[in-house]
Amino acid sequence: MTKVLITYYSSYGHIFKMAQSAAEALKDNQDFEVKLSKIPELEAARKGMSSQAAYVEAQKAQADIKEATHADLEWADGIVWGIPTRFGNMPAQVKQFIDTAGGLWAKGALEGKVTGIMSSTNTVHGGQESTILSSLIPLLHLGMIFVGSPYGENKELSEFKLQGGTPYGPSTIAGGDGSQMPTDGDLNMAKRLAERVAKVASGVKEVY
Repeated sequence: MTKVLITYYSSYGHIFKMAQSAAEALKDNQDFEVKLSKIPELEAARKGMSSQAAYVEAQKAQADIKEATHADLEWADGIVWGIPTRFGNMPAQVKQFIDTAGGLWAKGALEGKVTGIMSSTNTVHGGQESTILSSLIPLLHLGMIFVGSPYGENKELSEFKLQGGTPYGPSTIAGGDGSQMPTDGDLNMAKRLAERVAKVASGVKEVY
């Protein structure tokens, strides 16, 4: 059985919904074991945003999701990351989680694992592509094998609608006030990425 980890960070729930959709795509497939986990919040961020109703509500919705550990990364054959944008890059929460995985890097524990990345931004040009591309750099240092979201599998990439999606990975647009949740197209692309990571991981597992 191929093991797939869907791990994410989400302040306001957008990437949480994308991660849920990705996990949903695999849960009934007997060939895959899927685990959904959230990257831990930083205490300073929790205190700083505790007065924001949208943040508090989104965190309550995620209360039952277990926090990700480095052991989860080592457990998985394939990993789908949900990484929102902060100024065109990954947020500090994700950076800290990856930066503290030096022990896994030292023993090559993540080499050969298949990975894909989902993202979100407030605006169309808010960094969907740059966040995925820059997040890829440390994953390559860890030895992971990256897959994106090809046009042939994602008709949404060629549609003129207010939705996310790039060939580098699924994404969603939250809107200037964060009120827009992922569209059906965004969620479908998240599902397809999870399925692609799972299938590629299954093949790689046999030969790596």
